[in-house]
Amino acid sequence: MADTPLRALVADDEEPALAELVYLLQRDERIGPIQTASNGPDALKLLQGTDFDVVFCDIKMPGLDGIDLARVLSKFAHPPQIVFVTAYDEHAVQAFELRATDYVMKPVRAERLAEAVRRVVDAGGPLVVQSPDETDDETIPVELAGVTRFVQRSTVRYVEAQGDYARLHTGQNSHLVRVPLSTLEERWRDAGFTRIHRSTLVALAHVDEMRVDGGRCAVRVGDDWLPVSRRHTRELRDLLVRSTSLRG
Repeated sequence: MADTPLRALVADDEEPALAELVYLLQRDERIGPIQTASNGPDALKLLQGTDFDVVFCDIKMPGLDGIDLARVLSKFAHPPQIVFVTAYDEHAVQAFELRATDYVMKPVRAERLAEAVRRVVDAGGPLVVQSPDETDDETIPVELAGVTRFVQRSTVRYVEAQGDYARLHTGQNSHLVRVPLSTLEERWRDAGFTRIHRSTLVALAHVDEMRVDGGRCAVRVGDDWLPVSRRHTRELRDLLVRSTSLRG
């Protein structure tokens, strides 16, 4: 993949932004032929007639915005990867749900765009549409001090509900995302996450210890002890035993 230049489509309704993005991409040896579109419908026409590896797409465009375009592309047999390039950070959660490869904020810096291209290359070209039971890693956009960063799902140890939000706990940090816990429970079930409490999901791979004391159950994840509700105790024990036997 690294030896084959990426076929790219750049879609943006603002001509200066479009020209700047094309200029930066042309300087990257990993990028091959580039085509452009100034709105969503034109981008879709090009996508229906040409195979692209990646689409660098603005979000707010006339006719068909970037989010809607990505939804259409997700129905393709072999959709290209999507990199959103936008001045608006409030769409990061939708980008996560649509499995965008990256989310780059304007004004675009050359170093940040190069990182987005690297992620496309590492992901292996066009997106492969996967069945729900496949457990490839996912990338979750999170906001930190006004900057959109990306967290790998495999680094998330457990998740706590906070209203309509969820807090992702990794080794050293936690990140608040605008996704309900119930959505993550359904989406990540096949990736080894299970509900242990009405407000907590845990990654089975990160459970270090399970303890029952006085009828109360808890699991240790790193330095944290998490309570397990009575209704989830038996199921969790069975899952941990099964998980351990599979790893062995």
